[in-house]
Amino acid sequence: MKLSRIGISLAIAAMGVAAFSVSPAPAGGGGYQNPTWWQKGQDVMNATAGPPCGAASGNFSEPPNVDASNLGGPQSETSIAINPSNPSQIVGGANDIFCLPMRGYFSTQGGKSGSWNAVSLPLPPPLSSNGQLFGSDPGVAWDTLGNVFYSYIVVFFNPSFRSITGTEMAVARSSDHGQTWTATYFNQNVGTGKFNDKPMITVGPENTVYVAWDNASFRNGKSSNNDVILLSRSTDHGVTFSTPVQVSPSQGGQAAVIGADPFVTSDGKLFVAWTDAINPAIRVAESTDGGLSFGAARLIANTSAVFQTLPPAQASRGALIYPACGADAGGRLYCSWTDVNSAGFTRLFESQSDDGANWSASRTIDDGAANDQFNQWLAVDPITGAVVLSWNDSRNDATRKATDVFFAESTNRGASFSSNVRLTTASTDETVSGADLGNQYGDYEGIAAFNGVARPIWTDRRATIAGVQGLDEETFTEAIKE
Repeated sequence: MKLSRIGISLAIAAMGVAAFSVSPAPAGGGGYQNPTWWQKGQDVMNATAGPPCGAASGNFSEPPNVDASNLGGPQSETSIAINPSNPSQIVGGANDIFCLPMRGYFSTQGGKSGSWNAVSLPLPPPLSSNGQLFGSDPGVAWDTLGNVFYSYIVVFFNPSFRSITGTEMAVARSSDHGQTWTATYFNQNVGTGKFNDKPMITVGPENTVYVAWDNASFRNGKSSNNDVILLSRSTDHGVTFSTPVQVSPSQGGQAAVIGADPFVTSDGKLFVAWTDAINPAIRVAESTDGGLSFGAARLIANTSAVFQTLPPAQASRGALIYPACGADAGGRLYCSWTDVNSAGFTRLFESQSDDGANWSASRTIDDGAANDQFNQWLAVDPITGAVVLSWNDSRNDATRKATDVFFAESTNRGASFSSNVRLTTASTDETVSGADLGNQYGDYEGIAAFNGVARPIWTDRRATIAGVQGLDEETFTEAIKE
């Protein structure tokens, strides 16, 4: 489907910033003005020139960094997963900023350079004959049967009424390692008053698929007390999804929760962690009945920042505060997140629990000092038990504007973490002229691990590569032996 830029422009322009506006966050965080998918709509609307959707940009790999996207326009917000039944099969995803659909990347050769291909994820029909829509916010996960699942949201516009007409959840499934996809759509919120945001996905030991997200309700330009984390599950391999259940408690205030991350222990206990922006903290709730109900919210750690921080490297977009979590085979839980410290730097933190109720004191695991770390993600290798993390880091730039991707791991169940390792072969600066300033890096990057190999995924626009100047935000990945 071709986008009518005029139609979507009328929709967003008439809606205005205030339509999803909430009050600025207190000191230490930025003001949450729009849903996190907002900028993709703006970019799609305002782009007057550029390569056709899906056009190749050329392969810009600089080993060991591998260009997985090879697209002519910018991407942001990445996710990645490795097939546990065949680790040579890897699937990733990202927002394709100038295009309506999401983008799915796949490799059947262990992610080596030149082995990646890409496809567009499905979108449903518009809500009306003259409507428009796009996808945003990817998450990917495999089951043990060789099926891979890709979660995202669908945002609907209606140029005739000059308004957003709704959002809904989407989970696409593929049984041919990411080459073709069939989507299920659910939890449609019709009208300008509600929207779905920031879904993440996981698969339990019995191949139950879980997806969690926040569902915000807005009235008169302010969020109501129905801004909660929801979860749906599928027990038929992603064909149908259950009526959502509420994970987080209802609470009054603006932009109450965001950044849900579901994760499952090897014995089937389901946890969902999220960011609480009313009483600033990282919280988690447990389900012992496979996602049918959840217990009380438990505190992982209080945060100083509220909702987001504004490091120089991502001051236009803002760096979202959210948890990334996992569990090892022994049932130990791990969560990481970013927060602002007393010196004003955005730092990376981690905590552990053996029961989901009591969490260790948070600690920094980056060995940077006067710099920022953000857009972290955590994964636990189900075979080796290694806990791995990657993140954007500004330590190599005195102005804190250019970043590299760094990596750390624990091979002793979180007792200690390795020294930080720089992964990128070149820095990227998302603050310069020509960068995708509205999205910059987006809200998150991804990492996966299996049988002694960790694989982070990220976007950057490194200024020079193979003689190319001003590279758009490409999606890169790398294989790291634990």
